[in-house]
Amino acid sequence: MNVKAYAAHAADQPLGPFVIERREPGPKDVVIAIAFCGVCHSDLHTVRGEWGGTLFPCVPGHEIVGTVSAVGSAVTRFAAGDTVGVGCIVDSCRTCAACGDGLEQFCASGMTGTYNSPSPDAPGHTLGGYAQTIVVDEAYVLSIRHKPEQLAAVAPLLCAGITTWSPLRHWQAGPGKRVGVVGIGGLGHMGIKLARALGAEVTGFTTNPAKRQAILDLGAHHVVVSTDKAAMKAARESLDLIINTVSHSHDLDPFLLTLTRDGTMVMVGGPEKPHPMPTLFHLLTRRRSIAGSLIGGIAETQEMLDFCAENGVVSDIELIRMDEIEAAYARMVKSDVRYRFVIDTKTI
Repeated sequence: MNVKAYAAHAADQPLGPFVIERREPGPKDVVIAIAFCGVCHSDLHTVRGEWGGTLFPCVPGHEIVGTVSAVGSAVTRFAAGDTVGVGCIVDSCRTCAACGDGLEQFCASGMTGTYNSPSPDAPGHTLGGYAQTIVVDEAYVLSIRHKPEQLAAVAPLLCAGITTWSPLRHWQAGPGKRVGVVGIGGLGHMGIKLARALGAEVTGFTTNPAKRQAILDLGAHHVVVSTDKAAMKAARESLDLIINTVSHSHDLDPFLLTLTRDGTMVMVGGPEKPHPMPTLFHLLTRRRSIAGSLIGGIAETQEMLDFCAENGVVSDIELIRMDEIEAAYARMVKSDVRYRFVIDTKTI
């Protein structure tokens, strides 16, 4: 089926209107009319070729919310009219240990990303949510239980939400835990909201003192300006866990010093180049750890969506037209968004 979309045809070209081909639904497929698609920083990295390996034409978008318009003959979990979501994963091997554990993002054969992954479908790689429609195997489709008026703000949960939820759950954030969030953007603002909703004591780190009240309004108990050496010194050994969402290379040492003994800093932002090597003694002298986390599996993404629906958690968004995407990218580079752009796909 032919579908209207927005695509980039080269790393130095802007996104523009394009007609793509979606496969006809198989027995286990769900056809989704896309209503909203969030704009992730990884979309920009990919279309600009900043991570290498971009397959063109590139249709980004992996924060998808929409309505089921048709289902295959063997689909059991969804029906036409259901409100659903699609995140970063649309397939995996389903047989390795990671897939068996519900951690498809760590699939031994490599997960199939919602865009820019090899695929038997035309044009030979997956095409994402900057489009009117997508066809996805029901095993990778998620149920959305939020109120209709919240759906645009739900879209970023499919990446920004699960990317912070997964490490918060894995490192057992909750009552009695002190959690710091570094970088208060699309990911970071969700990290604050989710850590607070889980019952943790939350500290937001920012380079901008003017953002203090906004960070408190998100649910943080404390705000530390990371460029203030006295404030960073006062915060030393005060945290059990840090979720570092920053997507550019930076000095990790000041944040490591805010961790208590056995504390962990989890890196979830993908920088444009490697971070400077941290001082090893900051790890050795307090048995601190630096860890990484990648999005989340399908089961934990559903868990996160259900938790957010029950607790009224959504992203703070700015809704844009599809033809405003290049302007949105330019603003995103300057961190000029509070806190996530979401495309209204009826404007394609």
